[in-house]
Amino acid sequence: MKEHWVHVEHNFTASPDKVFAHLSEHENLEPIFGAKVTRIKDGDTSRNGVGSKRLVKVGPTPAVEETVTESKPNELIEYRITHGGPLRNHVGIQKFTELPGGGTHLDYRIRIASPYPGLAAILSKVLTKGVTKGLKGLDGKL
Repeated sequence: MKEHWVHVEHNFTASPDKVFAHLSEHENLEPIFGAKVTRIKDGDTSRNGVGSKRLVKVGPTPAVEETVTESKPNELIEYRITHGGPLRNHVGIQKFTELPGGGTHLDYRIRIASPYPGLAAILSKVLTKGVTKGLKGLDGKL
């Protein structure tokens, strides 16, 4: 099973705390993923922190459950698919870095693998395009 990576970098004029706050809210991910996102559980110690869960449903495909596994305010969000779907070893990693002079650099990586030949390669291309477009759509809104 071959792994594929989505890797998108984007600079925002908004500060890391604003970008982190926006992207940590599960419902705000809908336009980035082009999917229906539904919160199903708050985190263990904070609403969007470790242990928080969401259902992500793209088109007619079955929803997958994603769980936040690591969260460092204004620095890092990491999540994994914990139930459903044809993907294996899936992990999403969002790293937030303050830019010199202000603003935020987001380094967003998503690892995708599937036992179905070709599926991970196709999904990685689709997600790269969608996430890139979705993040650009946030410019000026934060």
